[in-house]
Amino acid sequence: MSETVQHVEQMVDENPRTDVTATFQEWRDLLTGLRSRIAERFELVRDPSTDDLESYGDPATGPAGSLAAYSGPEIDWLVHSWIGDPRTGFVNLHLTAWLGPQIRVPHFGSALLLWPEGWFYVDAIPRGDIIGDGAYFDSYYAENNAPWLDFKQEHPDFTWFTSRTGFIRGSLSPTAHCYSFPATRPNLDTVADLLTARVEQWLGWVAAAEPVAAEDRPALAARDLAVRRNIAERDPANVMGERLFGPELTNRLVRALWGGDRELPRPQP
Repeated sequence: MSETVQHVEQMVDENPRTDVTATFQEWRDLLTGLRSRIAERFELVRDPSTDDLESYGDPATGPAGSLAAYSGPEIDWLVHSWIGDPRTGFVNLHLTAWLGPQIRVPHFGSALLLWPEGWFYVDAIPRGDIIGDGAYFDSYYAENNAPWLDFKQEHPDFTWFTSRTGFIRGSLSPTAHCYSFPATRPNLDTVADLLTARVEQWLGWVAAAEPVAAEDRPALAARDLAVRRNIAERDPANVMGERLFGPELTNRLVRALWGGDRELPRPQP
């Protein structure tokens, strides 16, 4: 299996512009459906700080986007967003759910990108040291090891994506999926099936989780926020936001990704 080692902007610049509106709409529907599935389990309220980000730019004439963030008694911060210009072949979509400190189930992270080829990421974002805490690894990562290896062997169209940023590489768990691929019908179906299965697995973990001791919850909440902020601020793909909308709006969007302007309270430890 080959490997992609490029910045996102390189992938965009080195490929011809192609209208990807149909695939973009399909992926919007996919993530909207997965967000609805999560909302069946969790009480979610839209954070007012993102109300005016429901639609920005003008999709009829150029770059545009949408960002909605939600919180609730058991969800610290859930982000459902997209940014780009599907008519010219670039769009980036996110659905990420960060849990409150009542349980230590990994957070759910996913992203989809068209450049105009496809790219996707899905992971169970660890809530602690998976090397020092072998029981935590066994609970949430061991079961995905064999499927992770099988995916590499069974899907030769998918090219492993290695970020050129060491911090981002370090943020991936051992069973993360992070691939570029030709956006063919079979490959799109593979991605949709995998994301759907990962959401269902994650919801199963939530249902079976043991509560975190009350005295340990503040430290877990603080770590969660630090991880979320670091990933959002250090994402090398932020440069694409600056290209499309300039630094001021991009900084606002990055803050929305980690909850820097949130108005709703975080879940109570």
